[in-house]
Amino acid sequence: MKAVVDRDLCIGCGLCEDTCPEVFRLGEDGIAHVISAEPPHETYEDIHEAAEMCPTAAITVTPG
Repeated sequence: MKAVVDRDLCIGCGLCEDTCPEVFRLGEDGIAHVISAEPPHETYEDIHEAAEMCPTAAITVTPG
């Protein structure tokens, strides 16, 4: 699974980091960044939840 944050859409609200801190982190630029290129399987549900909760739909989740 791969998560990608669209930096043009991200408003830096922090919901993704709160939901899945193993994968998402707000950077000094105030935008969310993916910090785990190959996240552990046990985080997949949280990654999907973070994508669904994102108020601007800035997170895309793809297989593989």
